Amino acid sequence: MKKFLLFTLVILSFTILSAFVAEKTDVMGLHSMAISASFNEENGHLTLTWDPLPYPCFYKVETYSSTTGLVEGEPDSKFWTSNITMNASLELPSSAIPMNYRVTAYGMFGLLAGPSRPIQNPIHNQEPLSPSTISHYGEDNPASLMPFLIWHSVPNAVCYEVELLAGKPAQERGISPDKNNHLESTQLIFTNGWQADLKKYANRKFIYWRVRALDIHHQPIGEFSPAEELHIDANLPQPDHPLLNEFDQMPNFEMPLYPVYQWIPLNDVERYEVELMIHPPIRENDNAPTADAAWRKVVNSATACYDEYPRPYAGDYYWRVRGIDKDGNPVGVWSSTAHFVVQQQPERVPVAVLGDSITHGGGAVSNSPAALEYSYTTYLNFPCLNLGRSGDTSTMTLQRFEQDVLPYKPLNLMILTGTNSLRASNLKPEIIIRDLAELKEKCEANDIRPIFLTLMPINPANIQFAFHTTTDKHWETKLQQVNAWIRSQPYYIDLEPYFYDSSHRVMDTGFSIDGLHPDVRGKMLMGEIINQHRDVFRQ
Repeated sequence: MKKFLLFTLVILSFTILSAFVAEKTDVMGLHSMAISASFNEENGHLTLTWDPLPYPCFYKVETYSSTTGLVEGEPDSKFWTSNITMNASLELPSSAIPMNYRVTAYGMFGLLAGPSRPIQNPIHNQEPLSPSTISHYGEDNPASLMPFLIWHSVPNAVCYEVELLAGKPAQERGISPDKNNHLESTQLIFTNGWQADLKKYANRKFIYWRVRALDIHHQPIGEFSPAEELHIDANLPQPDHPLLNEFDQMPNFEMPLYPVYQWIPLNDVERYEVELMIHPPIRENDNAPTADAAWRKVVNSATACYDEYPRPYAGDYYWRVRGIDKDGNPVGVWSSTAHFVVQQQPERVPVAVLGDSITHGGGAVSNSPAALEYSYTTYLNFPCLNLGRSGDTSTMTLQRFEQDVLPYKPLNLMILTGTNSLRASNLKPEIIIRDLAELKEKCEANDIRPIFLTLMPINPANIQFAFHTTTDKHWETKLQQVNAWIRSQPYYIDLEPYFYDSSHRVMDTGFSIDGLHPDVRGKMLMGEIINQHRDVFRQ
């Protein structure tokens, strides 16, 4: 037995020594090897694959995105996450903004090869930009007569146009519908999916489909996706419930305090019922309400539901949605069940943010706060609890301080509220300032450092076009009065100067399509400005 153990130790020592010599002397030339990778996507799941090195090792995959380049001191790239794997592949989230990756190989004693050159995620790095399709209905996987057509969301898209064609278009991609093979199209799609009605094409073996993103004026953002064959089998069962929209989530997804639930709607169904549970339903895709559901709501919205209640208690939550007809009867059955987790927070949260919809998230008119690429907290370089609530005036934000802030007693509270009050002619700047001053008093009375963010300019013309509502003609004066008060405070971060257009009068449309809510680039910019002012935070 002793001889066997001695022999094993000798072999192990020799193996380690050999590995050490191989790595340190690079006798296999590994240090000079370039790691090249490719992507494979199936049903919206993206996998990065590379050629394995001819040597035992593990790989670190790092995820980055480009910054705006508008804030002095901010690096060119934002680091998101790193993953370790022993395999030569890794499944990655199909993120909603352009992402790059770097792969580095490590052996027993350190670096072996890499990092690789930046590897671009193909979904949003195409030039010119076009939607990347998720649904594929080939000959071996035909569609029913009511299939869901799904694609990856395009940043800042307000809506999408799907075109159905009898044959291949004369020009692939492009920005115009096809003249010769056009069957029908619709631009009334306000999320990254559509349930098509193909009953009139039941006798066809297949048709073609493609999609493009549109802005608020229904002008194209980039080009159509490549046309795909859509094979049809009239005998297949038709989907009878909404499809959960979890296709493009930012890394480390967490629900805000006030959750938002989103889905791909059923064709021609405008009303939906959402129920929230603290356990999964007894049966999936049934047609009965959950007896002990924590909350249930019917909404006249085709794609999203805003929870009017905060969800502060740590634990697992489950939700699902079903269609409702005009008489209140269910349409089909419940969707599959979605799951999210509310994390247990420390006794004192380091940083939280409080405010209205600009803080809650969402943008480009039709993208809800569940799309975290439209949340500025997503782009912060430190953990931050989102206590925003859409629709708040400064007074409404003040009124929920005890309910929504005090349970967490954050060391630092960033406050951005009052923009909705700017727009209303019956709300004077003194009211906003009074509300902010009371928030400051409440913070200081509870050993919370209030850090105010200056209000950003708005764009009344864009607000009128997007929401069909007028803006107080004195909004600029109100803005300057409120921001002058904020700049007189001990702790503040000045957002306002970064967001004007070339006239220095209104919000730049490049930051906000609707003139009120910053879109992806605007939310990135907000996060980057805050990142450069960590000195105002109490550690």
